[in-house]
Amino acid sequence: MPFELESNYKPRGDQAQAIGKLIKSVEADYRHQTLMGVTGSGKTFTIANVIRELDRPTLVISHNKTLAAQLYSEFKQFFPRNAVEYFVSYFDYYQPEAYIPRSDTYIEKDSSINEEIERLRLAATSALLSRRDTIVVASVSCIYGVTSPEDYLQMLLTIKRGQHISREAVLGRLIDMLYERNDINFARGRFRVRGDVVEIYPASADEEGIRIEFFGDEIEAITRFDPLTGHAHESLSVITFFPAKQFVTPADKLNRALRTIREELEARITELESQNKLLEAQRLRMRTEYDLEMLQEMGFCNGIENYSRHLSGRPPGSKPYTIIDFFPKDFLVVIDESHATIPQIGGMYEGDRSRKTVLVNYGFRLPSALDNRPLNFDEFMKMTNQIIYVSATPAESEIQNSVVGNNGYMPHRRQRIGEEELEPFVLPGGKRSTPKAFGAQRRTSNSKVHVSRTDEAPEKFDAHTPGAPLIVEQIIRPTGLLDPKITLKPLKNQIDETIELCRQRVEKGERILVTTLTKRTAEDLADYLRDVGLKVRYLHSD
Repeated sequence: MPFELESNYKPRGDQAQAIGKLIKSVEADYRHQTLMGVTGSGKTFTIANVIRELDRPTLVISHNKTLAAQLYSEFKQFFPRNAVEYFVSYFDYYQPEAYIPRSDTYIEKDSSINEEIERLRLAATSALLSRRDTIVVASVSCIYGVTSPEDYLQMLLTIKRGQHISREAVLGRLIDMLYERNDINFARGRFRVRGDVVEIYPASADEEGIRIEFFGDEIEAITRFDPLTGHAHESLSVITFFPAKQFVTPADKLNRALRTIREELEARITELESQNKLLEAQRLRMRTEYDLEMLQEMGFCNGIENYSRHLSGRPPGSKPYTIIDFFPKDFLVVIDESHATIPQIGGMYEGDRSRKTVLVNYGFRLPSALDNRPLNFDEFMKMTNQIIYVSATPAESEIQNSVVGNNGYMPHRRQRIGEEELEPFVLPGGKRSTPKAFGAQRRTSNSKVHVSRTDEAPEKFDAHTPGAPLIVEQIIRPTGLLDPKITLKPLKNQIDETIELCRQRVEKGERILVTTLTKRTAEDLADYLRDVGLKVRYLHSD
């Protein structure tokens, strides 16, 4: 179904012109465009209108969980009939595996998984595979590895009323999909069996179970029910179950992976022993063989992600599969607070690799563990289709890329991306240019940020002239509120001036926020203002 935006508000202020210009830029098939809007100007509502008009699956990336949750809540309200999903790290606490050579200290991986966030991640994956009207709000966690879409699709289980299939076949398939049988504690990712009735609690479900009733080897009924009360809600003709975990592997690929892991283990042990690293070789054999036993018997082990290259059958050094691989080719990417999010995306790869290199060198992990990694920045850019950067203060990289004619990516001069990795692009008129050359030309010919004026109508927005900026400004708020006027006053008599200003506001029944440089200054100033008769409290992180 198409995206249906529900809101009591209509675009006001600068929103209408920003919506029209962004749509025009994206429909002209340009890869980069920027929405530069002040705080409180309703940038999220603007993007929601753009998504509705373009009607494409959309990935919204934020630089932390808190902002991602806020965006998720807002988009959920704007699109109640569409699939708005949340994809962030599901760890409440996470201590990565590490080794400190100088003190011979091994730090084992320790984590606490938030089951609700895990459910939301699985729901996001399921939505992308089953419908186009999907918005996924994610943190930078979206560049970390998951199961390949191909393997995930192979592990689906579709049940139809009237289908001929044995109860044992259904139970075996659920086990392969990493569901657990528990006839007493019925929870997400589990199933229970009561005679000819199998009840399943889908891993991505929000407080609803599925009851399958058999008559011999035939599906007699499929019912959606309340897991707490057991009351039936709805009779279904067909239902599809998705895997209970993000990392699932078909049996044939698992068997192949067990073989290739053993081959890599033997080769690595031979290499370590030739270097007289006997302790490292013994450590590696013991740890890896234990993991192999768990994989063979249970289909899962702690740290299974370190074997992701073998499980997915990828060649050494290849990029991992991420949630981005589940999107169709025409999807839209919105990078919120891009000035902070893009540096995060670029920095994840190096930090992850330096930690794992130590683990590999000292026999804690096989070299293939290095391929369990986040995307590097160049890989991320090559996987994205069209991007809208959203920021009040866009960085130079967003500004120099948001131009007509740039369908590649021009790296900022401080970014470590080789020119040979970046494809040349064709400017309108047939002239070819490289990202580096075009970027240098832009920097020398533009000493300041050129944006589309807010009083310029969308139909006059220049989306054709090579080098024209695709930067849309949004300044006037829908409420009409202005930023507070800033007045600079001398340091002399600043305390007396502060007291007088506070009293003026108190007489009007208003409140005052006074900021200081240090915590101690806040406490001392609060004591002084209290002594002169003002109601005051200090507030800081302690």
